[in-house]
Amino acid sequence: MDLGIRGKRALVCASSKGLGRGCAEALAEAGVDLVMNARGSEALEGTAQSIRDRFGVTVTTVAADIVSEDGRAKVLEAAGDVDILVTNAGGPPPGMWSDWGREDFLSALDSNMLTPIALMTELMPKMIDKGWGRVVNITSQSVKAPIAVLGLSNAARTGLTGYVAGTARQVAEHGVIVNNLLPGIHATDRAIALDTGVSQQQNISLDAAKAQRQATIPAKRYGTREEFGAMCAFMCSQHAGFMVGQNVLLDGGATLATI
Repeated sequence: MDLGIRGKRALVCASSKGLGRGCAEALAEAGVDLVMNARGSEALEGTAQSIRDRFGVTVTTVAADIVSEDGRAKVLEAAGDVDILVTNAGGPPPGMWSDWGREDFLSALDSNMLTPIALMTELMPKMIDKGWGRVVNITSQSVKAPIAVLGLSNAARTGLTGYVAGTARQVAEHGVIVNNLLPGIHATDRAIALDTGVSQQQNISLDAAKAQRQATIPAKRYGTREEFGAMCAFMCSQHAGFMVGQNVLLDGGATLATI
């Protein structure tokens, strides 16, 4: 399927690895030029060069912390006028409700709610002026069904979801389409970190912890960055123009919800 976005320009945050990389690769395959951001320059440059070699698109890299004001300013300066924004940031650490104080919640809000909002606030006016734009926020399956040990993520990402629900309906008439993409467990460093935690807590092997988690997923496996990226690219395409303010769950059936 021709996604109709060849020649567009996208900012993809936290895109040197994992789900962000999957999104960057899928957009590049569709002919989109990229501005890629991550904190670590070595992994970022390696991924960017791989994408240039494979897909022949222009890739600009910005090694910076997107959550910090200075880092975000640096990324936005390099991004300039983009047609597509994919927001992404690592999730806060797991724990129990009794573990967290005010500073923990403020940090989670900065990363997983306020940073995406700041990026949208900065970039969507230019999309509105052009009459076309796409925003995909990578959030989490936890906004559909909370995960007890991820209370910080539950709170921050649900706040972003509420913001998008109203904002998406205000900008849709201008051709700017905003949606959220909700991953379940995918084969990324985040999954390894979570499985390592289970392994240590239960005194079992990492493979056993992974098998235990996979058994809870109806698909009986973790997702891949490639299939996640393909969904993101579709949501950024010309075909998603009537999809407004939606939360697309990509979790192998793990979330127990009818709607």
